[in-house]
Amino acid sequence: MSWGIELWDQYDNVAAHTQKGIDFLERYGNFIRDRCAIESEYAGKLRRLVKSYMPKKKEEEDYQFSCQKAFRDVLTEVNDQAGQHEVVAENLTSAVTKEIVALVKDLKEERKKALQEGAKLQSSLNQQLSALDRAQKNYEKAFREAERAEDAYRKADADLNLSRADVEKQRINSSIKSHQCDDNKNEYAKQLQKANEIQTCHYQTSLPGVFHALQELDDKRIKQIENFIRKGVDIERSVFPIINKCLDGIIRAADSVDPEKDSRLVIERYKSGFSPPEDVPFEDLSNMRSGSVGSDSSSNGGGSGAIPSTISLTSSGILKSESKVGTLTAMKLKKRAGIFSIFNAGKEDFSDLAPNQRRKKLQQRLDEINTRLLQETATRDGLMKMKGVYEQNRALGDPLSIEGQLTESGQRLDKLRLELHKFQGYLDEAEGRVSSQTLNAPGVRTSSAMGMNGSSGGLGLRKLVGSKGSNNALTRHGGSDESLSRSASDSSVSNPNNKPSLPGTPQPTHGSSHSPESGVGSHASHTSFPDSEVERLYANAEAEIDAEEDDTLNENENEVYESELLPVLGTCRALYAFEAQSEGSIPLHEGEELFVIEVDQGDGWTRVRRNSSFEEGFVPTSYIQCTLYNTC
Repeated sequence: MSWGIELWDQYDNVAAHTQKGIDFLERYGNFIRDRCAIESEYAGKLRRLVKSYMPKKKEEEDYQFSCQKAFRDVLTEVNDQAGQHEVVAENLTSAVTKEIVALVKDLKEERKKALQEGAKLQSSLNQQLSALDRAQKNYEKAFREAERAEDAYRKADADLNLSRADVEKQRINSSIKSHQCDDNKNEYAKQLQKANEIQTCHYQTSLPGVFHALQELDDKRIKQIENFIRKGVDIERSVFPIINKCLDGIIRAADSVDPEKDSRLVIERYKSGFSPPEDVPFEDLSNMRSGSVGSDSSSNGGGSGAIPSTISLTSSGILKSESKVGTLTAMKLKKRAGIFSIFNAGKEDFSDLAPNQRRKKLQQRLDEINTRLLQETATRDGLMKMKGVYEQNRALGDPLSIEGQLTESGQRLDKLRLELHKFQGYLDEAEGRVSSQTLNAPGVRTSSAMGMNGSSGGLGLRKLVGSKGSNNALTRHGGSDESLSRSASDSSVSNPNNKPSLPGTPQPTHGSSHSPESGVGSHASHTSFPDSEVERLYANAEAEIDAEEDDTLNENENEVYESELLPVLGTCRALYAFEAQSEGSIPLHEGEELFVIEVDQGDGWTRVRRNSSFEEGFVPTSYIQCTLYNTC
């Protein structure tokens, strides 16, 4: 249906309707704009919410439980959902709001042009109708004047009293008026014909064209509103898959909650490794009367009435004093243990913690050192390559400028290797002590408990022996020239005459009597327990420790002897020439082929053997290209 035919006389209403339609389009555009603002604001609030509840760095340890991890995953998914709301806002703004603004501008211009054309056509029609009205009025006036002139002429012709000249005058006047009436009539007819033609063209051709333009404008507006609504739905549907993935991620996070795993983690985190206390024996006070109080008093240095005591080693590694009538109470034991725990407080080996907690802290420390060691090794390798490039092309830089950085990197590597070896020793000690403390057989003859230190809650047998045992071990197993094994598993002391030191390998310092493992000292131990039974315990403990250390020395010697017959793991080719300047390293010639007998353990050195001889040594890993066998 056409507006030009059906609404030919409703020009003003059509113009008002189109204006209302454009106003409605602007209102819809404002709705989309405000919705985009709400979506953006909602996304921003979600992100701030996630940020406020996301665990801080100091809370990372608490978020190892499955429920906390699930909550962190939920926060991540909610943050992703916020991102999708931002995408919706951005797409609505770019694909809908901007197009609405452009469409409103175009519709206003098209409506303005159509209304101007309609106003022009209406003005032309009105002008023609005005000319027709004037012609009609002139014709009516001339017709009345012609009739009056005709009547006057007839009256004069009938009046015999008038002269012939007067009658002729009236006749001439009537003839003139009659001609004027005919002229106005012809003009009126001409204007009428022209007005009819213009009016017909106006209502059948021109004005319907204007109506058609307005109708197309309004149809375009309605169609675009439909498209905008559909486009908004498509934009929202486009993010549904990602939002569904976020929701699925939240469901997976909920499924990952494992109460049993959390319970095991609680046990692993807070387990001390100590054994529960034994039953307190009954104290029979009547037995005190049967003993010789006088002789006991004199043997203890006076008549104070003190009860003689003996020393026994419990399954938890704590020396326990037992009187003839019973044992020390828990309060006395805690006080005595607290005296010795003063010497272990604040040490870097975490000896003030429970065994399990100490082992966990040491493992974390080892992981940190290994990470730093790998980073520093990569840095050193990069500097070596840069130096090689500078040596090949002096225009790129001075090789001497890298020497200082290489020296600093080597010093840092030495320090890190020293720390790695030291903390590995701490970890080996802690693991050995934990295993000994899990045994339930008490007594000083437990072989696994002989070499263990006490925890913060008590005093171990090694600490009772004191610096004497440490000094003996240090004297028996080497001094400052002692070499260290490159792998973490060989952190025990080795024979100094069988394996040379690695280039840049730090020397051990934690095995001396001044190290954290040396304990409180023999004097402090003797003054704490002055009984004669303690002296016998010292003698037995030192004898067993010496025997155990001799066995360990023999085992290490056998291991070092067998390490000289290492199998071939692969081959390598020297990329650069290398001058051996450190003990244990061998020189390289560019392009030389060698056997690989020990791969890089993270310190930047690889152990190789020459093809033509049995010469072995360490070379920088960055200087060779290795090809390992598949069986390795």
